[in-house]
Amino acid sequence: QVQLVESGGDMVQPGGSLRLSCRASGFIFRSYGMSWVRQAPGKGPEWVSAINPGGGSTVYADSVKGRFTISRDNAKNILYLQMNSLKPEDTALYFCAGRLAGYHTGAYRAEYDYWGQGTQVSVSS
Repeated sequence: QVQLVESGGDMVQPGGSLRLSCRASGFIFRSYGMSWVRQAPGKGPEWVSAINPGGGSTVYADSVKGRFTISRDNAKNILYLQMNSLKPEDTALYFCAGRLAGYHTGAYRAEYDYWGQGTQVSVSS
């Protein structure tokens, strides 16, 4: 059974940091490009970041570039998102998603092979 399970979401103050994790099981994680996608209340989904299967290539949305870092541990089947200098506009439900080979910058569930259940990040003073 394929599973992507996100964790690490929390409520933090502006300027704070969080690290999200996404544990994968049931598929060959190291063969899949992985992405983080977020959805704020009342808004459409926004692609955040992506990493290729080997972990050597990453890409970021302009809104998070320089503040967020995506990484993966293929030995442990875990995807990470280190989020620094958090802003109130980063408040959203964060999803991890996987697509076979390469990496993908889409924001919609239908564009991916696998999709997690999400973890909530709230940034507020």
